[in-house]
Parts: sequence; structure tokens; C-alpha cells
Amino acid sequence: MSREQDAERIANAQIPGLAQHEAAEEKASEKTRDVVKLSPTTGKPIEPPTEEELERITQDVVGQLKSVYDPEIPVDIYELGLIYKVEIEDDRTLKVLMTLTAPGCPVAGEMPVWVKDACEVVAGVVKCEVDMTFDPPWTMDRMSEEAKLELNML
Repeated sequence: MSREQDAERIANAQIPGLAQHEAAEEKASEKTRDVVKLSPTTGKPIEPPTEEELERITQDVVGQLKSVYDPEIPVDIYELGLIYKVEIEDDRTLKVLMTLTAPGCPVAGEMPVWVKDACEVVAGVVKCEVDMTFDPPWTMDRMSEEAKLELNML
């Protein structure tokens, strides 16, 4: 409750009969309805994913991320270590935090769209939001052993 609302409530408490009316209004306004999110494709309520479904979605998302390649390096973005974090919300929105090998990467505007498109085809994901960060900056230490082997760095 804000200071103004609190002051108004105290002042109105001085008026006989008004306090009871306001108390009834306040109680009525406390009743809220649960907001049910509906799937844009089926129109049915969206339920949070189960543990089993989370495991499947995780595997499928990793597979999809491995299908997106940096055009300058013949290794997928997952093995390059460009993906910092992937989370799925209860409303089945997939949130991906990623980086690029360099801030001046020529596909900086396109790569997030490629990731979004790749992840949105995963069953159980309603939509995907991709955020870019350069903190911490990407280094070759983030690359997997598979990526280093592919690039003859081992």
C-alpha cells in the first residue's frame, strides 16, 4: 500500500460508516482470478513441463543447438561454447543466453534468429527468446574437446 493510500485510509476511517464500506471494497478487490495461459497453436491451457518432459526437451534443444553453425568456424555453436544458459519457464518459454566469438561477428544480427528458429521446433516449447551477452567474453576455453579436436587444437 502506498503512502497516499495509507493516508487516505486513515483519513476516511474518521468518517462514520465509510470505513466499513471501504473494507468491503478492499476485500472484494483482493479476490483475483488465476490467469491461465493458452497455447497459441491449440488454444488449450499450458501446463508446466513434467520432469520427464524437461529431460526430453533438454536433449532436443541441445540437438537443435548443435544444428546451428558459426559460418566462419566449421563447429556448431553448442560445442563452441557460445551458449551460456538455457532455461524453460513454466509457460514453456525457452530462454537462451548466448554470446558470439567476437562482438563484431558478421552474423551478430542473424545468429539469434537461427537459434530461436531452431529451438522453437522442439515439441513442448511454445516460444523461444534469445538474449545476447558479451559478459563474460567468449574465449577458446569454452570450447568442448570435440570442437578443439575438429579444429585440430588438441
